[in-house]
Amino acid sequence: MSKYPSGDSKTKSKKPFIGRNRSPKCVTEEGAGSQYGSVYMNDNLPDTCRKKLNELFSQIEKEFEKVCLENQTLQEKVDVLTEKLESSGNVDNAEKSGELYGIEGMTGATKSAISKKTSAGKLMSRKLKTTYKASTSKFVSSFKTPGQTQSIEYQYFQTYEGHKDGVWEVSTSKHVSTVLGTASADHFARLWCIDSGHCHLKYAGHLGSVNSIKFHPNEPIVCTGSGDESSHIWKLPSSIMDQFAKNKGSPSGSSPDWSHDENDGTDEELEDGGIDSSDGHRPFILKTPGTILKAHTGAVMAVDWLPNGKRVVTASWDHTAKLWDAEQSTVIQTLTGHDDELTHTCSHRSQDLIVTASHDSTFRLWDFRTPSLHSVSVFQGHTSTVTSAVFTDQDVVVSGSDDRTVKVWDLKNMRAPLTTIRLDSAVNRLSVSSDQNIIAIPHDNRHVHLLDLSGFRLVHLPRRRRYSHQRMVSSVAWGGEMAGKGYNLFTAGFDRKVLGWHILLTKENIAHGKQ
Repeated sequence: MSKYPSGDSKTKSKKPFIGRNRSPKCVTEEGAGSQYGSVYMNDNLPDTCRKKLNELFSQIEKEFEKVCLENQTLQEKVDVLTEKLESSGNVDNAEKSGELYGIEGMTGATKSAISKKTSAGKLMSRKLKTTYKASTSKFVSSFKTPGQTQSIEYQYFQTYEGHKDGVWEVSTSKHVSTVLGTASADHFARLWCIDSGHCHLKYAGHLGSVNSIKFHPNEPIVCTGSGDESSHIWKLPSSIMDQFAKNKGSPSGSSPDWSHDENDGTDEELEDGGIDSSDGHRPFILKTPGTILKAHTGAVMAVDWLPNGKRVVTASWDHTAKLWDAEQSTVIQTLTGHDDELTHTCSHRSQDLIVTASHDSTFRLWDFRTPSLHSVSVFQGHTSTVTSAVFTDQDVVVSGSDDRTVKVWDLKNMRAPLTTIRLDSAVNRLSVSSDQNIIAIPHDNRHVHLLDLSGFRLVHLPRRRRYSHQRMVSSVAWGGEMAGKGYNLFTAGFDRKVLGWHILLTKENIAHGKQ
């Protein structure tokens, strides 16, 4: 896929460079070799020397790939062993050891050897955790409750596959609990049934990469932002909504009135998209938006609805964000001040507050609660691109950055963060659960961590070949509560797929997250 979410056909065929510089000057993997060649291979070199250097570079690349593959394999083994050690009540038990190492019919000597290996692994795991916690404790807020036990249960339940390029964003709907939305560089947005994993609708109205997708807070309406410099607002046809309604219906358990006693005409605009998956499922294609918001001069990277659902905010590579009247398709205000491309925007769940994040290593808070006064606050604390900034239900903003940190900020005191969490990889579009304040953090290194607002690490989702991302995880989104059975969490990556997880928070976790 193209590294640039603009839908440029000239760069479409290039393999993505898994780095974090999304400026137009970043180099793709295919271009890397030619760049090195221009630096190290002077035109005056003899052909034999140039050929020899090419061979050496090729050998170095192969060795490097081999080492990376071995390192990945070893890391997966370590993750599996660590999970087993943490979940097992007595890892020295012969049956547990046999399950851990895949051995049947063990003799006494074999059991003894495995027991020693398990004990050694357990000691190593403890040592690594102690060292890791010691090295990061100075970055974590001091109000973490000492000695409090934390545990969290998670279970993979679904893979959503169908996109032909990397997925930039995943989003959930509060209006209908069974629908999931994804935005991809393949120029499509898709709507999925959470339970079945089927794609019911492909939106094909954009001419470039679809970089963002957000659901209306109260209606079956979607807003998408694209590399074609526009944002589209489109209503879900009633026939499509009926398909989602059959899958457990609305959160209240009854089918809502989506038509509102009017015919929006979108049913007649649907087209059969043909067989779209290995199980023969056929989604419909919608090509015509209800409203087009076009005033930016750069790719639209993020969109969001304000709480009343009548206004939309868009963030663009043209260094500005715009506040729109969604019904009139007009710009209410252009938000200027950032020195570089914007990467993300988010609105408060109940108040007229907006945050915008940028490549200039800052994020800004825009306050529209007083109509005559639009105050602006600048949060400076990151040392690299701020990739996302989101509100919690408290007066708190959580920001993530390419500088490998997540910071928690008090809106009433922006001079210093409440918590700074140091991580081992760049952070992408994070998400905070609406009521328990659990932060889900997607990383460049294909991992997803779950933490609370104090920086306490609850768990990281397992990396198994059957259900794990093979490239960077670009976005995560929390779903609603499942009738006391926990929450859904969805992770999207550049490997073209979205994974669904059931997350069960214990009472200890809930108490800790609310402190």
